[in-house]
Amino acid sequence: MSDVCSMSGRPVERLMHYPPISVVVPVLNESAFIERCLRSLIPQLRPECDEILVVDGGSTDETCEIVRRLQANHSGISLLHNPKRLQAAALNLGAQLASSSSEIIIRADAHADYPLDFIELCATNLLEQNAQSVVVPMRAEGTTPFQRAIAFAQNSRIGNGGSAHRRSSSASRFVDHGHHAAFDRRTFLSLSGYNEKFTHNEDAEYDYRLTCSGGRIWMCSEACITYFPRKSWRALARQYFNHGQGRARTLLLHRQFPKLRQVIPPVILVATIAGMLLAPVAPIALFIPGMYIAMLIGVSVAQAIKKRDKALLAVGLASGIMHLSWGAGFLKASANQAINLIFRSNSGH
Repeated sequence: MSDVCSMSGRPVERLMHYPPISVVVPVLNESAFIERCLRSLIPQLRPECDEILVVDGGSTDETCEIVRRLQANHSGISLLHNPKRLQAAALNLGAQLASSSSEIIIRADAHADYPLDFIELCATNLLEQNAQSVVVPMRAEGTTPFQRAIAFAQNSRIGNGGSAHRRSSSASRFVDHGHHAAFDRRTFLSLSGYNEKFTHNEDAEYDYRLTCSGGRIWMCSEACITYFPRKSWRALARQYFNHGQGRARTLLLHRQFPKLRQVIPPVILVATIAGMLLAPVAPIALFIPGMYIAMLIGVSVAQAIKKRDKALLAVGLASGIMHLSWGAGFLKASANQAINLIFRSNSGH
């Protein structure tokens, strides 16, 4: 593999030469998505130059069989085993085992679809902006009725709280955090990659360490990806509970103050539970949970009428699950940290 590869067939002549790229795809039971993901990435590889490393955490479905089938026709694909199973470990392993000539690592999650120039855009912006990381916006898209409701919630402020990388209309600029897409490999390895103690929110934790070290993160709005949400309320609740725990752990580890959008979900959860518990003796306590439920119902009905889609009647339900699950995870991680501090204090005496 050469240090600099040609881009024959690419439409942009000014990008005729740039360093080899390794695309790392962490997977675990992604048979429903992995083929679509890889087929969207394979045409973007430069033969004998770029590679795709699929890092499997022990899939029990047909994920590995699908990858091996695609390998038969595409020599640039490798399948690696991730004994730690975690997504953070998968990216670290891929960055370590990538071709020695690769200077750029592209992260591509299997649960997404990618634009035809995704790799080119990420690599180009990483180099031209002199950034150490490139992040991209993501737009959720669903197929089943409830998945469409989840997607709508995740694409709106009621579900994403205004996160820049959750809005496909966001302008390209330097940011503090976003959905990870590309890394300067040398920088990633020098910071020891992702913190493998994090099962979720490893990206935000890495971004904090990167910016503290003087690194810069560029959001490339042109490389917006399509994300496929969970299909059931249980899977959605579990996902957001884990996200809430991960965010709390990041804030506590680095002694950061939470943003307003990160405070609202736990406050809503506490207020809702408190209101229901106090209602028998003080009915007025139901005002806050009642207003919250009314807001969710109002948003659902309004959007279903506006978009003429009955599936959007479940937007409020999806949003409520996201808010309360995230808040529960956030409070659990915070409580665990407080208990640990008390225990250590008592042990010290």
